[in-house]
Amino acid sequence: MISAVVDPGNITQSLTVALVGNPNSGKTTLFNALTGLRQKVGNYPGVTVEKKEGKTLLPNGSNARLIDLPGLYSLTPHSPDEVIAREVLMGLRHDTPQPDVILNVVDASNLERNLYLTSQLLDIGIPVVIALTMTDSAVKEGVTIQPEVLAKALKVPVIAVVASKKQGLQETLESLSVAFHSVQPELAWRVPEAILSEISVLQEALQKESELTPRVAFAEAVTLLMQEGDHAPTERLSPSVRTLIRETRDRLADNEIDFASKIIEARYAWIAQVCKGVVQSKYTEQNRPISANERVDRVLMHPFWGYAFFVIVMTVVFQTIFSVGQGPASFIKDSLGNLGKLLYKVMPAGDLRALLSEGVIGGVGTTLAFLPQILMLFFFISLLEDTGYMARAAFLIDRLMSKVGLHGKSFVPLLSSFACAIPGIMATRTIGDRKARLITILVAPLMSCSARLPVYLLMISAFVPNRPLLKVGGLTLLSLPGATFASMYFLGMIAAFGVAWIFHKTLLKGVAPSFLLELPPYRLPSFKTVVLQMLERAGLFVRRAATIILAVSVVVWFLSYYPRNPSASPEEQLSNSYIGRIGHVIEPVMTPLGFNWKIGVGIASSFIAREVFVATMGTVYNVEDAEEKGNKQLQTRLQDEIDPRTGKHAYTPLTAVCLMVYYVLAMQCMSTFAVVRRETNGWKWPIFQLAYMSGLAWVVTFVLYQVGIRLHLGV
Repeated sequence: MISAVVDPGNITQSLTVALVGNPNSGKTTLFNALTGLRQKVGNYPGVTVEKKEGKTLLPNGSNARLIDLPGLYSLTPHSPDEVIAREVLMGLRHDTPQPDVILNVVDASNLERNLYLTSQLLDIGIPVVIALTMTDSAVKEGVTIQPEVLAKALKVPVIAVVASKKQGLQETLESLSVAFHSVQPELAWRVPEAILSEISVLQEALQKESELTPRVAFAEAVTLLMQEGDHAPTERLSPSVRTLIRETRDRLADNEIDFASKIIEARYAWIAQVCKGVVQSKYTEQNRPISANERVDRVLMHPFWGYAFFVIVMTVVFQTIFSVGQGPASFIKDSLGNLGKLLYKVMPAGDLRALLSEGVIGGVGTTLAFLPQILMLFFFISLLEDTGYMARAAFLIDRLMSKVGLHGKSFVPLLSSFACAIPGIMATRTIGDRKARLITILVAPLMSCSARLPVYLLMISAFVPNRPLLKVGGLTLLSLPGATFASMYFLGMIAAFGVAWIFHKTLLKGVAPSFLLELPPYRLPSFKTVVLQMLERAGLFVRRAATIILAVSVVVWFLSYYPRNPSASPEEQLSNSYIGRIGHVIEPVMTPLGFNWKIGVGIASSFIAREVFVATMGTVYNVEDAEEKGNKQLQTRLQDEIDPRTGKHAYTPLTAVCLMVYYVLAMQCMSTFAVVRRETNGWKWPIFQLAYMSGLAWVVTFVLYQVGIRLHLGV
């Protein structure tokens, strides 16, 4: 499948390449090394599985379109990710072309396990190029693999690659160009005679019905006969072929033939033969020394020290985000203030100037000022993932999650929810147990996402004094603002586990399934991979600021600016505006929590998106303090706010803490609500989730504020 692209005076060919490999095999690093910034990310139509594509230039001058398929261990699908990968490779998706060449990433330190997927890819009959990664890790374990010998055994090109150092990239691209025109080898492994005839009958039927090539039909027949259950790929087939599959399975069962075991044993027999002539190890299983990974894991996976290290790492991350990010954030805030001042100088007075200064800069600009900290959060998450530590954290946290009814696979969705609850909830599709999946969906929004970060930073920078809690010499290792910031994230985790335990014992009783997880080797992170992932995630935040937050800011400005009363003071004008009237209506619900009507309006508007709270407050206070001409930052306005009824400060450290706790626990996200409805196929659970989270947030904040007032902490 090759398409001609006509260019004036030149004709090139565009090659479609599928990047396939096991999780933690170095596939993402290789994809980023080959494509750089020429990437785009979306979803496959009709499903929530991520579709990641990139472009690269081949040595012969032609272009290559790289499709980064989800990491998988085999083509026998057990999750939506594996279903999509299989459909793309088999050419069964109308929205994605079948690849011309498969670039199979193989981990040299786990060769036998990786070659199982390779055997399935060779079945399809599409040209395959092997990118052999982790050779350095294999050498450290006393294992030597010669790529030339492996290539001869597999009868396909094999290139040793170290993507982070750009080693082997050029050879890989050259092999992709050549492989498309090469003759594909015969089936690599030997099919057992006992099942060969059964496969052949189904293979012939699939060729006739779906117009598949003989090799693709063979691979499809093997998959269909191996698997039953929710992800068995039979939905595309006619009733007659489904009947044939059922009759074949019954016949195999009557003859006491375990089809899946026969296939697996045959593949591993072939793999053992390949490895016998390829893998050389200077150690036996008995005299193999303890590896550096195992030594480190004795500490990081320890029942006590492992958890202590996890808490320390996360605290250091949040302290660094707050302290280091303050400088760039302040620069952006000052620049925006100067921009607002400049607008007042160069533009004539009027509604347009007010909209741009108070609505756009005051709303969107105030939110974008926190972009440095958001970039840092994504940077650290990507860094921890790339080093291999996050897999350890998943295994470690599984010990706790299993006690509260969460599946071990819940860790990845919950971790993803630190960035955004939406991909976190989508990621629960990999959880096979229905109750465990539903519990994960219900508690995922309790993890503090990046949209809450501007709220935390605004309140902490305005009302939490910058006092050191832990100093070594003149260096502050932990400050009160940093500890407060970290505590919001830990509070979300504690709340998620607590609520999950309650649901596990009441609404969704069940036994949490066991969890098997491969621990990748520790490795130095690829700076390029980390930066690309950081920019990709931060780009989503910026796009939200340019669309949703901008739209809300304009609406809030309109509601705050009208109706106009030239004779009224700024405070009276705002109080009698449309938004002021709305705020006074909901104020009775907010007052017991220590919130005034302005915070109430911010909370109400931020149901669209949590970060809208900061934009709303920025717009409201810019409208009220228009005479400041863009010089005053929002933090200063909040600190200076006086309650006209009491004559005291309207906002205190207690108010700030209560507001942050409210945002930790409240739903406050229309997009999350919509995704939960789609993932649960109904309104029942999203409405329940909205109700329980809103109720929990109100009750906990009410108790916290009332106790704080009685302890005279509201000053």
